[in-house]
Amino acid sequence: MSSALYAVRPEGPFVVAHRAGNDLGSLRRAERAQVAVVEADLCLFAGRIEVRHLKTLGPIPLLWDKWSVASPRTHRLLLEQLLEAAAPSTTLMLDFKGSDPRLGTSVAAALREQPRKLTLCCAGNWVQLEPMRDLENVRIVHSVGSLRQLQSLRKRLAAEPVYGVSIDQKLLSRQRVADLHRRADVLMTWPVGSVADVRRLRSWGVDGLITDHYEVLAPLLRRTEAKEAS
Repeated sequence: MSSALYAVRPEGPFVVAHRAGNDLGSLRRAERAQVAVVEADLCLFAGRIEVRHLKTLGPIPLLWDKWSVASPRTHRLLLEQLLEAAAPSTTLMLDFKGSDPRLGTSVAAALREQPRKLTLCCAGNWVQLEPMRDLENVRIVHSVGSLRQLQSLRKRLAAEPVYGVSIDQKLLSRQRVADLHRRADVLMTWPVGSVADVRRLRSWGVDGLITDHYEVLAPLLRRTEAKEAS
């Protein structure tokens, strides 16, 4: 496989630390675990790029997600702070949230000011990714969370190949992985929650394993690959 990611990482399946970039403490834990990629969620709010998965609730001063509510006084990490804090060797995957097309333009400007060796930019709203095309050290990842999005991706792949795809595991099969790899350089999936998931997805040829359990699965994967190589 020819990929910009493998210019800085060894060949083979890699671990993506899900949401670990949303908090600097989690970022450090992911870096200590030597994961290949650290994911962070980006939202545009009041002209600032905030790093968080929690959503705003319109005019109500709360942040929320499916299972949690947070005070508006909760510290909001900014993208420039994340870029400054991440080790130079850390590959970040910036996951765009919401539908505001200005988010892509704002992130592109931030990455021009604070360029990194390699950054992956991922979105389910693919329009947001267009400003990334001209950035030398940025690679675009198309997020796919539904069959409808998968059909749209297939139409896009028929017209041109893409660098990366991040797709919900429930949409994958061995044959579908093979089909996507014909037109996509890097294929990642979520959620990966068990050793059984890792074994199955590796056997199918999935490249990136997006997981909350990166501190366990990253060392396990390294040990498995070392054993296979010996």
